Amino acid sequence: MARKKKNKAPTNIAAQNRKARHNYLIEEHFEAGIALVGTEVKSLRKNGATITEAYAAEKDGEIYLFNAYIPEYQSAKHLAHEPRRQRKLLLHSREVARLIGAVQRKGLTLVPLSIYFNDRGFAKVDLALGRGKHKVDKRAYAKEQDWKRDKSRLMRKKG
Repeated sequence: MARKKKNKAPTNIAAQNRKARHNYLIEEHFEAGIALVGTEVKSLRKNGATITEAYAAEKDGEIYLFNAYIPEYQSAKHLAHEPRRQRKLLLHSREVARLIGAVQRKGLTLVPLSIYFNDRGFAKVDLALGRGKHKVDKRAYAKEQDWKRDKSRLMRKKG
């Protein structure tokens, strides 16, 4: 009998991009591995990373994460890494081809939503295909969220 996939939110979040859902209309999610050096992993475990300005793009037929900030690990003396280096994302070749096609043809953007550690202890990136929102879309979304919040309060009071 086949195992069912568990759809639970990651608990070991190392970095999160909270503005991504505000600035982009998220269409599809992908889980990608990330190629890191040892000091980067130790620094991520200390929750020091920032991915608010990070983005993913194609380079030489592969997907890389650009502009993600993982600070240097303090205890590493001569083996320190570069904080803003480009990092290779580990995806299946079919997924890479699909993402590259979506970015080139449809004008979508690859946005990292979070970096977390899975159950086995591997660092993963929650990558999303997103379409940029205009100011009007952002206002409409905020208005809709406010109405949902008010509606739930009213239902709680009455029921």
